[in-house]
Amino acid sequence: MSTDGRDLPDQLAVPLASGEEWWYWLGGRPALNLVNTLRERWRRGVETLASTTDLGLWLVQAELVPEAPRVSRALLGDARDLREAIDLCVRAAIAGDPAPRAAVREIDRWLPDAAPRLRLTLGDEGMPALDERRPADPARAAVAAIALDAAQMLGTEEQARRVRICASESCSARFYDRSPAARRRWCSMALCGNEAKARRHRARARETA
Repeated sequence: MSTDGRDLPDQLAVPLASGEEWWYWLGGRPALNLVNTLRERWRRGVETLASTTDLGLWLVQAELVPEAPRVSRALLGDARDLREAIDLCVRAAIAGDPAPRAAVREIDRWLPDAAPRLRLTLGDEGMPALDERRPADPARAAVAAIALDAAQMLGTEEQARRVRICASESCSARFYDRSPAARRRWCSMALCGNEAKARRHRARARETA
């Protein structure tokens, strides 16, 4: 599994048959982890949700479902559309621009599927018990939960201000800044942050020479 959002190998054959090897989880919340499944947004735009099987496995690794659900081709396309709508709103939030109306509508249309569906049953000793129904389509419900996370993140001013794009020139990772001062620049200080420091050090050394 890839650990960061930096360049993929130049020799990587695209489109990918499966993208599982290249998923990374630096987004800090489900909505941004989904956005990060399209790698190298500034370059090749590598799709890592390459198949319905990929989406099912990704939902498991994102801890949104306990086991891989059945995923239709239509849901795969819908999940990709949701991903791009979230990213449009993310970039607008970072730039301080109005969110695209169509992208907001795309996120909003998932929210009814994200609400818990309650049921009343008879519990112990015949007492009524309130719990949640199992969703008819677990995969769709899991994707809807991502839309809800995006809506909460983008629709809350304090949270929207913490959405970031990694400052590295060779990384496209979107992430949620949970630092107390909200001044984090890198998706990972150990990876992109240290790489940038090393690049600055080499530049200073060349100037000195």
